[in-house]
Amino acid sequence: MNVFYVLNGKKLKQYFILALAVIFAAGVVYAERDNITVFMQDSGPAAVFKVETDRPVLALTFDISWGDVRAEPIIDLLLENGVKKATFFLSSPWAEQHPDIVQKIVKAGFEIGSHGHKHDNYSQMSDDEIERQLRTAHTILTETAGREPKLLRLPNGDFDKRVLSIANRMGYTVIQWDTDSKDWTNPGVDRIVSTVVSRAHPGDIVLLHASDSAKQTHEALPQIIEGLRGKGYEFATVSELLSGAAAEGGEAQEQKNKK
Repeated sequence: MNVFYVLNGKKLKQYFILALAVIFAAGVVYAERDNITVFMQDSGPAAVFKVETDRPVLALTFDISWGDVRAEPIIDLLLENGVKKATFFLSSPWAEQHPDIVQKIVKAGFEIGSHGHKHDNYSQMSDDEIERQLRTAHTILTETAGREPKLLRLPNGDFDKRVLSIANRMGYTVIQWDTDSKDWTNPGVDRIVSTVVSRAHPGDIVLLHASDSAKQTHEALPQIIEGLRGKGYEFATVSELLSGAAAEGGEAQEQKNKK
């Protein structure tokens, strides 16, 4: 009899621990329900990570939030390598301080999206503050670029269901990425090139940076372009990917003519 009760005591203890684990897990799911909804994309607006397509086309995107050293060389390298389509997400304080570089991006034919105003996690802000940040950025970018941004990449890639709803109400499409170059960690040129070229796929949105903190992106960029073209890829703006428009018209033929 004693053995019988000892065994049942152990069983009861196991059941009790299991029950606590289930309750804890349920609490986590409840607390994070907004984030889970966003990534499950079961209702309401959702962020775009990639575009479903069989065509070998992708978008190179560059975030800029500070510095005046890296941006122009990257713009020049894109043009020198015949890349006519790319998307730059600009923080409005940076754009306000560097209107000449913003105009250079525009005149080169590249697309401009908003990277918000304050570079902080918007999911931690109130609804009013989120809207204030986005409107401030929208006004500044419209004035400096001469056109209204329609795409938004939130600082740090941080958002929740609330942020998505507010951005959608303001006319924005929130853009994330499916291939992260991790160039901001400065892991070495070869690593950046390998990461992008090996992970790229049709309809991909590639995250790169043109802020001064990304010290190796300008060195990796020509090799990235060459590697992607070697795999048959053409380049498009994010808006072109979303609309299904033809990517970089004539580029494939131009490349053939050069050979």
